[in-house]
Amino acid sequence: MTYTVFVDGQEGTTGLRIHEYLAQRGDIEVLRIDADKRKDAAERARLLNAADVAFLCLPDAASREAAAMITNPNTCLIDASTAHRTVPGWTFGLPELCKGQREAIRGAKRIANPGCHASAFILAVRPLVDAGLLAPEALVSATSITGYSGGGKGMIAEYEAGGNALLKSPRPYALGLAHKHLPEMMAHTGLKTAPVFMPIVADFYKGLAVTVPLHLQQLRAGTTPDQVREALAAHYEGERFIRVMPLRDADTLAGGFFDVQACNDSNRVDLFVFGSTDDKPGQILVMARLDNLGKGASGAAVQSMNVHLGVDEALGLI
Repeated sequence: MTYTVFVDGQEGTTGLRIHEYLAQRGDIEVLRIDADKRKDAAERARLLNAADVAFLCLPDAASREAAAMITNPNTCLIDASTAHRTVPGWTFGLPELCKGQREAIRGAKRIANPGCHASAFILAVRPLVDAGLLAPEALVSATSITGYSGGGKGMIAEYEAGGNALLKSPRPYALGLAHKHLPEMMAHTGLKTAPVFMPIVADFYKGLAVTVPLHLQQLRAGTTPDQVREALAAHYEGERFIRVMPLRDADTLAGGFFDVQACNDSNRVDLFVFGSTDDKPGQILVMARLDNLGKGASGAAVQSMNVHLGVDEALGLI
């Protein structure tokens, strides 16, 4: 069976990558808008309503406008923007989130694609809340380091132009503590308070790692690093795109430095638990690594499309 797909915002970073995924598929007919009609509302509406699946790769306001153009009840809309990630009536496009999430995505006609930082944070924290190891009332912090492609075409051009010495050093941002991913980070982990979150952009193209530091005192009494790792492993048992690495992963510790880019060009997420030893204060780091353009954006959108259509979830993905 062939499905028709339209990408509204096909020239952006996420849209271009979705097109690359779809180009490998024999079961997809891509509907394309002529370059001179990209801002023609009537033509966009026609294509949105002609598609079995439409991806929105647009700024938030434009995504809301595009969603309002759809009158065909059979069109499944997958929005890559922030606009609908916590909006009632929209299903969060993270199949691994919890039991029943795949069924929700399969039956949904409005799917909100997760943010890149949020995907990593949620995948690291949600299992600990669900297992009762981390209370919803817990006060949590997180740091994320990401490649500059997450900033879109403008930031990519800035970095690749060269000549700006300020771009050679990692750059913390969102220091107003109101990052746009915070609402979904709360809503889809069950945390009642937004984490103190600091993202950092650095001079590499793609790759992302979120680190959540925890004192064992923040967790249920008696919790050990092994139990934290076991909770992650149990939550993601059988998931093809998520690897829960061994406690205190020997390969990472042997190198001494964490490779943020090791999941690049894949739809994979690697989860790590690094725990202090018994003769030191009880601390752990929970880390999640992914490709911010893959599982953090376009790959996740295609995965949700596959789930919705009822085809192999990994079709066209690595």
